Amino acid sequence: MQPVKMYTIGFCPYCTRAKQLLTARGVTEIEEIRIDQVQGERNRMMELTGRRTVPQIFIGATHVGGCDDLVALDGRGGLTPLLEGAADA
Repeated sequence: MQPVKMYTIGFCPYCTRAKQLLTARGVTEIEEIRIDQVQGERNRMMELTGRRTVPQIFIGATHVGGCDDLVALDGRGGLTPLLEGAADA
């Protein structure tokens, strides 16, 4: 299973939804980076993704995007292969 990293804030329904979907697909560990608690992480997230909103989700080295992007990837059948490390997901 590929490592999952997610940039989040304290109260974020989209972050919660993304975590629920990932858990439902077998993810047991999510590296959560709280941009509202760790100084400089918001800027780092924006440099990495070009986006200001949370969550921002990485699976392995792949930037998936936000919650809507994650749900769309799952809907296309691409989430599970990406989590499993398939190169063409």
